[in-house]
Amino acid sequence: MDDYIKYSSTRGGDQSLSYEEVLLAGLARDGGLFMPEKWPSFSHSDLKLMKGLSYSNLASEILKPFILPFLSEDDLSNICQDTYSSFGKDVAPLKELKENTYILELFHGPTLAFKDYAMQFLSKAFNIALEKKGKRAVILGATSGDTGSAALEAFKGKENVDIFILFPNKRVSEVQQKQMTWINEEGAHALSVKTDFDGCQAIVKDCFEDLNFKDRTSLSAINSINWVRLLPQIVYYFYSALRVGSPEKEVVFSVPTGNFGNILAGWIAKKMGLPISRLICGSNQNDILTRFFANGTMKRKNVSPSYSPSMDIQVSSNFERLLFEINGRNTNSVKKQMYDFKVNGYFEINQDQLKKINRSFSAFMISDNNTLDIIKNTYIDHEYMLDPHSAIGYGAVQKAVEQKIISNDTPIISLACAHPAKFPQVIKKSIGILPKFPIHLNHIMNQKENFKIIQPDLKDLQKYITRKMRK
Repeated sequence: MDDYIKYSSTRGGDQSLSYEEVLLAGLARDGGLFMPEKWPSFSHSDLKLMKGLSYSNLASEILKPFILPFLSEDDLSNICQDTYSSFGKDVAPLKELKENTYILELFHGPTLAFKDYAMQFLSKAFNIALEKKGKRAVILGATSGDTGSAALEAFKGKENVDIFILFPNKRVSEVQQKQMTWINEEGAHALSVKTDFDGCQAIVKDCFEDLNFKDRTSLSAINSINWVRLLPQIVYYFYSALRVGSPEKEVVFSVPTGNFGNILAGWIAKKMGLPISRLICGSNQNDILTRFFANGTMKRKNVSPSYSPSMDIQVSSNFERLLFEINGRNTNSVKKQMYDFKVNGYFEINQDQLKKINRSFSAFMISDNNTLDIIKNTYIDHEYMLDPHSAIGYGAVQKAVEQKIISNDTPIISLACAHPAKFPQVIKKSIGILPKFPIHLNHIMNQKENFKIIQPDLKDLQKYITRKMRK
């Protein structure tokens, strides 16, 4: 029992916690994020044996080292089967746009976004852990669009969970908002906050850092600050790479990136032995990550609303996990940098550290006008419709090829993180037609909305949660 993977905070507080403890805690008590104390790894021969596995069976194999013995192999297998059985025959389809360049479609879950791949798993994992301990939990999350709808869909109707989702007022698409606010079930709360996503995320973190409130409400997180929310996202990197030639071939991935969780899952897959030659980070005009990978300085600016609202972020929370590794797991360095960033909006790494991470990462900014052009040209050239976030990922691929950072000789997989129907007005602005709505989305769009508009005030939010949570 003692040989399982343990987890510790990036800031040095909580040490050697179990899978169940980090699942239910969400954020460490010192404000840091949990990381495994060691990385499992798969050999070339291990990867070859994985080639023929179904998505569900592969998920079970990838997640097993992180989770056993707290779930049995049978329980983990059953959760994976149950989670992905509703995602269609091909859980994560690969579409070849041109030779050696693929789109990985991650929008075949219930809310048409990549967050479903993790959130559906997470809700089942939560349920098992809470039932085992005879506990209830209050889940609090912030969303820039897709996390909230995926979380509310996954956790609605759960007797042992109350879920509160904060989204920035008037800064998500109409479809994204409706996917959250049509839900009208006890224990499920959508809150529109008069701030941007970073403001929502800051309030969530402040709630977790108020340890008295956290303990009193049994507070937990479903954003990718929760380590177990991140885990299932690793799976589709393995799944898609194995289908285009790994482990015999190295693969390039391009990821539209806001909060850094999705691309970090790719970096973790690389740490675990998947032969990824480069991870391309695509940013919109809120390009804090692109600027960081260029000069090693993380400097916050004001958030600028864009056609890709899920990426309208200037505080990429998950970056702290990579920073932990950049600093050689020196928690004092991480703590100081995170303090500087919170107080001054600024921190930097040295040039040797920057050179090291740039062996794995490249980053590109795609403007709103570029995004419209990419959607249009991809539709004309390939009869394929990208949503604005996915267009940024594909646009970053094009820039990387132009600058000879990557070669078309290497398989390139660009992640499509949302269905174009979630952003119909942007698609219409680009190509003059509206995307076809899936039937269940048409049903949602005709439902009454249920949500509350609130100010970005910590104490008011805490009072609201205390009043609304079921005892």
